[in-house]
Amino acid sequence: MERINRQVVLANRPHGPLDATTTEIREVPVAPLEEGQALVAVRYLSIDATIRTWMDDAPGYLPPIGIGEMIRSGGAGEVIESRSDRYAVGDLVSGLTGWQEYVVADEGFGAMSPIPSGVDLPTAMNVLGSTGITAYIGLNDIGHISEGDVVVISAAAGATGMTAGQLAKAKGAALVVGIAGGPEKCALLVNEFGYDAAIDYKNESVTKRLKELCPSGVDLYFDNVGGEILNAVLANLAMNARIVLCGAVSGYNATEFPLGPSNYFALIIQRASMQGFLVLDHLAKWPEIQAELAAMIAAGTLKSREYIVEGIDHAVDGLSDLLTGKNIGKVLVKVS
Repeated sequence: MERINRQVVLANRPHGPLDATTTEIREVPVAPLEEGQALVAVRYLSIDATIRTWMDDAPGYLPPIGIGEMIRSGGAGEVIESRSDRYAVGDLVSGLTGWQEYVVADEGFGAMSPIPSGVDLPTAMNVLGSTGITAYIGLNDIGHISEGDVVVISAAAGATGMTAGQLAKAKGAALVVGIAGGPEKCALLVNEFGYDAAIDYKNESVTKRLKELCPSGVDLYFDNVGGEILNAVLANLAMNARIVLCGAVSGYNATEFPLGPSNYFALIIQRASMQGFLVLDHLAKWPEIQAELAAMIAAGTLKSREYIVEGIDHAVDGLSDLLTGKNIGKVLVKVS
């Protein structure tokens, strides 16, 4: 019997927040496998804020998603058919899947990576996936974290922020402060994920609390949001501080191009640096980093949490929840 693949495609470019008209479901037949290919039933989709930037008709590090094209994303699943020596039926793999129920894996550019034995798919898509590796690269390779640093992380209750805070503590940071929205998230950061303190940006002055918690200034800031929170941290930098620009989620739904930080001159006064990065530039290091993170998971020193949305029909809702801060932890869509 012919398999039908349900895909989520971009129906309209969003202007501001996502809605029901942004995407639509398309059904296409699954083509027969060629030699060297395997068919993967997608089980989970990785929902990342960067997907929202690809929906705009604007230049970026990857081309925009075209109208009528499938939404681009990472995912993980199970090999259910194979004509390849690389994949065996039953293997669990991850890679670039897109928002669809089936994906064909090959042995070349589209090859998918095996998931380590004993690791469940949600964890593989979270801490051992691009999320955890992003936190690791940002802190170590870009932020050059060192023992005794005062570290501040925004969107700290999101997947990258949760991991970054735990890694910062493991690297010997003297103080790790998370910025998140709401008392529930802030309490979770301190009580479960080892943050020393948390600032509730919805109910507190970030500028005032930073001065209270970090009287000598911030040595390393891991920025996931940009906007006013970035401005607040710039106002409280230590000498030779480093700012790591991972994302700017506060502006992804904006209908006008957001203004840059108004007090960037603090970088001059404090001889500080601010650098952006893409985790895709560090692919060669992924296996080494994954092994280190996996060892921490096994030792119980690295925890994770997932926010799971049920059904591919609700994938766009998962992205909307991420952009509006409804999630705690890594946003995944459970496909089947």
